[in-house]
Amino acid sequence: GRIIGGSEAKPHSWPYMAYLSTGKSRCGGFLIRPDAVLSAAHCVAGKTNVNITVTLGAHNVTKRERSQQKFRVGHWVIHPNYSPDTSENDIMLLKLKPKARMTKQVSYISLPSHNERVKPGTKCKVAGWGRTLRTGDVASVLMEVDLEVQNDHVCEDSLKNYLPESMICAGDMNGKKAFYQGDSGGPLVCNGKAHGIVSYRQKNSVFPEVFTRVSHFECWIREQLRK
Repeated sequence: GRIIGGSEAKPHSWPYMAYLSTGKSRCGGFLIRPDAVLSAAHCVAGKTNVNITVTLGAHNVTKRERSQQKFRVGHWVIHPNYSPDTSENDIMLLKLKPKARMTKQVSYISLPSHNERVKPGTKCKVAGWGRTLRTGDVASVLMEVDLEVQNDHVCEDSLKNYLPESMICAGDMNGKKAFYQGDSGGPLVCNGKAHGIVSYRQKNSVFPEVFTRVSHFECWIREQLRK
């Protein structure tokens, strides 16, 4: 994935940001509790013998920064109704053992309450270590970009599998800013809460983009956390 038209994030200004590595692929995620990370199901679904490493507190993922905390994830849950064909229910929860230590560079982010919705026009941010458009190289430092929540019909008109109740439509109408895969699983942060999870967009197009609507899955998330 990549962030297009973004800029380097101020180091550790996204203390809940998680870097997921499965050896072959990489994704974003975000800490919602000292022992729990949310990400997108498509990051690992359908792959066998996956070893997931989660790095917290990173700015430059190619360096061994003192702030980093690394975890090998022993347990994760993909939403039982996740569909790779339609990207429906593109959400997974990873449990960390031991728990992360809360520091200046590592903390968790609040989630919206059940069915709390962000209005179209709301300015949000996405971050990730995806590819950058300028060079096409994978970003080693965390990049961020501003995106705006769009009316659902913008996504419904161009994407046949868009479901307004469980997805958020967002993007930059001018097509100058976007995420690409590799930023998958990272949070769409609006008003200080993780409202969305980077999910998908049309091939060869940067607008609009689809995010998993976190508030729709609040009950499922709570249920998984209790286990």
